[in-house]
Amino acid sequence: MAKADHPWAKPAQVAPDDARPLAGVRVLDFSTLLPGPLASLMLAEAGAEVLRVERPGGDEMRAYAPMLGKNAANFALLNRGKRSLEIDLKAQGAVARLKPLLKAADVLIEQFRPGVMDRLGLGWEAVKAINPGLIYCSISGFSSKGPLADVAGHDMNYLARAGILDLSADANGTPTLPPILAADVGGGAYPAVINVLMALLARARTGKGTRVDLAMADCLYPFAYWVLAQGFAGDSWPRGGSAMLVGGSPRYQIWRTKDGRHLTAAPLEERFWKVFCQVIGLPEELRNDSRDPEATKKGIAALIATRSAADWLKAFEGQDACVALVATLEEAVTSPAFAPLFATRKAGQDGRFIPAIPLPLAPEFLGPDEAEAPALGEANSDFLG
Repeated sequence: MAKADHPWAKPAQVAPDDARPLAGVRVLDFSTLLPGPLASLMLAEAGAEVLRVERPGGDEMRAYAPMLGKNAANFALLNRGKRSLEIDLKAQGAVARLKPLLKAADVLIEQFRPGVMDRLGLGWEAVKAINPGLIYCSISGFSSKGPLADVAGHDMNYLARAGILDLSADANGTPTLPPILAADVGGGAYPAVINVLMALLARARTGKGTRVDLAMADCLYPFAYWVLAQGFAGDSWPRGGSAMLVGGSPRYQIWRTKDGRHLTAAPLEERFWKVFCQVIGLPEELRNDSRDPEATKKGIAALIATRSAADWLKAFEGQDACVALVATLEEAVTSPAFAPLFATRKAGQDGRFIPAIPLPLAPEFLGPDEAEAPALGEANSDFLG
């Protein structure tokens, strides 16, 4: 059993001057890797006390290269400011040991395949009987219901099945590997936080907890709202390269410069388009891009290829044309525009620190500038005896 005097045995004490909106909220995080831990990181930054419940040996994210101290830098970024319990959930008596914490928790996050928590004795119905006010958030690829519920996958699998990845296809019809984990973050972690916060608001009014069952694939569709509009209300379903924002228009393209760099140009509105055409010297007969979009594309490509990226950036300086260099990540994070995001807040382990992840939270809601991720099982003696 959990210690009778464990830190959650009494109501949470919140300092009167703590401006973080989730101060006093207690979160049990059973998730691994990225979506759930990023969600609980945002809750922790906003003041929640987060206990990571890890299997023997810990979250496999701890072993990902590169390392920062004894564990992965990835783990440090996602878990700063949390605490860790190490427990074998399959062992006899595991649920009984966790029961006092389940009773005291406000939020539970889990990311197993549908049915796993039920088999462990930690499913929604079982836990609701212990704590009717609990917010129980499940994150999976395809939700707990439906024909794909038991299908394994990772980020690009969800993008592929949802039809989103096809929109990145090149001229040969080959989709491009996505450079960001849109499903894990935009389809998993962010919706989880949004729904947990709404569930906490609802509980404040009704006193009742709720189950949030999120499918990362389902939550991708807001990113493609404009394609859905064209498909459902228009006369065709767009494919990669065929619609305005996926390569079909000269007004939304990536252009290669003479020195092998690339410019993004998105002069969608006519006022921007006129400036863009004037700066690059596009012939008048090609400026009506509705007449022959492919001819206009070829004309622009030929012109952009005659000068270096630096030359074009100088030419567009002070011009409203929605043009930007494709910066490397190193260039971006060290630039005056973005370097401040990484300047003060640090995530660490074993006394070593790197810049923390910039999070979509108001500065006044954030926790301390410097915080470490927990050592595996460091909270066992406090919570489990």
